[in-house]
Amino acid sequence: MNKIFEANISYQVCNYLKDFLNNISSVKIANQKMFKAFRIHDFFDSDNDFRIFIKSIYSFEISLVEETDRVEYGDFQTNKDLADKVVKYLLLKNVTPEIIIEPTCGKGNFIIASLSNFKTVKKVFGIEIYKPYVWETKFNIIDFFLSNPDIPKPEITIFHNSIFDIDFKNISKQNKTEDLLIIGNPPWVTNSELGSLNSTNLPKKSNFKKQNGLDAMTGKGNFDIAEYITLTLFDVFQSHKGHLALLVKNSVIKNIVFEQKRKQYKISEIEKYCIDSKKEFNVSVEASLLSCQLNSTPSTECIELDFYSLEKKLSFGWLNFKFVSNIANYSKTKNIDGICPFEWRQGIKHDCSNVMELERKNDYFTNKLSDEITLEEELIYGFLKSSDLKNTVIKSTRKYTIVTQTRVGQETSYIQRLYPATYTYLKKNISFFQARKSSIYKGKPPFSIFGIGDYSFKPYKVAISGLYKTYHFTLVLPQNDKPVMLDDTCYFIGFDKIEYAIYTIILLNNYTTEAFLKSITFYDAKRVFTKDILMRLDLLNIAVKISHEEVKEQINIINDKYNLEINLSKWDSFIDEMKPEKEKQLSLF
Repeated sequence: MNKIFEANISYQVCNYLKDFLNNISSVKIANQKMFKAFRIHDFFDSDNDFRIFIKSIYSFEISLVEETDRVEYGDFQTNKDLADKVVKYLLLKNVTPEIIIEPTCGKGNFIIASLSNFKTVKKVFGIEIYKPYVWETKFNIIDFFLSNPDIPKPEITIFHNSIFDIDFKNISKQNKTEDLLIIGNPPWVTNSELGSLNSTNLPKKSNFKKQNGLDAMTGKGNFDIAEYITLTLFDVFQSHKGHLALLVKNSVIKNIVFEQKRKQYKISEIEKYCIDSKKEFNVSVEASLLSCQLNSTPSTECIELDFYSLEKKLSFGWLNFKFVSNIANYSKTKNIDGICPFEWRQGIKHDCSNVMELERKNDYFTNKLSDEITLEEELIYGFLKSSDLKNTVIKSTRKYTIVTQTRVGQETSYIQRLYPATYTYLKKNISFFQARKSSIYKGKPPFSIFGIGDYSFKPYKVAISGLYKTYHFTLVLPQNDKPVMLDDTCYFIGFDKIEYAIYTIILLNNYTTEAFLKSITFYDAKRVFTKDILMRLDLLNIAVKISHEEVKEQINIINDKYNLEINLSKWDSFIDEMKPEKEKQLSLF
């Protein structure tokens, strides 16, 4: 196997084209011959491409260029075996397409698998932005036809374009009566990741999920390119008879099913076939085959199966206006799905760990730069990260942080006047603050932080990591008579009374609560727990269902293990605190 235009070309194709294009000097005639022989439109994009190709193939200037690593662009090429298995699965579902669309065709393995297995194909459309892959797809198609001369040849168009510049509506309009199959493996990368690589293969800047301003700025505005591509294809082809089968990250499938409640795309038989990404692509990414039927009654439920055994695992999606990860298990605990009476909060966001996160060494602190610093104690607070939330009760911290504000946007000029050592340290490291890229800091006072408010200074906190799959809640106690802070990967409820915090952690670590959370969370999510998830915990309903004996037993265990003296004397007031305002008012009469 050698290379032309940095694309692999087999000896069979190389030798064939050397004879086939012998004495051809016109790109127009060359393209006509290639179309007649292989039904590929515009095989050569330009006269220059044709001349370079001819020069290379006849003068043996075939390069042995090392293949470019495009993994950073989310480019994980589908191997031939996996592409063939996907197509054979579609055959089992009696899919018989006349039109094949491969929106990001790469080296063409899905196109080859489709040509090999589907005997009904009339037209193939492939789109690819990376020019060497465009060539390799064309070479692979010729190689396939040379090796399989009896296979029918459909019309084939391979576009060298960004998918975001293709007029899919025109393709749909010109082929509106034919049975369609959209198949492929779009990039496993987010818009922000591609943006950081200065990629031009991005959709036009837009808040396509219609997030509010704050959510869009703090992360929810980020999205997977594959998700954008899939929803764009649904917009165009949802009323077109046919199927869609794309290899995407699991998070993309979850988001698409979630959006179905609002979007109501005409798709049904939504199925998620879990693949072994390490085996297929040698990457540690949770991914699956998304399969669905187009032009059908909208479905808001997805069946999850194993790709290799076709064994059904579970169903997830919308049930009675609730989005759940396991419909069968959710039905057993759905009675505690409501609204949490206390507001869950996210910890402090500072994006400046080198400067803001400290460790105590005798009479001074050290930062991540190994600087030894002497600071006033007033703005120093104990600090916990997700990895610290392992025990049921935490009384001390290994890290500390500087809390420069008590509310978002508060002026920080007071630091220079009241805490000169702290100000000198922050001023010395101001370049770290200025390098923060998030737009939430723009126009804010120097050394600003985010995720700070009255709730941050509550002495007792019940917390959980948003990143880990532990389903275990932690009670965070004050340290040195000061509240402990958490970072923005953690979620918490703050309390003024330790009894309320103890009662809450007992309710949250109850087996019924854990079973419920497992039925509404996705184990492969970047954040297993979010504020939206935690706010669904109806603590009042959980409290009604748990016995006083069980609560007493758990209080005694916590008292004995952590040397506390908690009892049930404030239980009734705790219950009353959780009741809705209307119910509280009625109880006064």
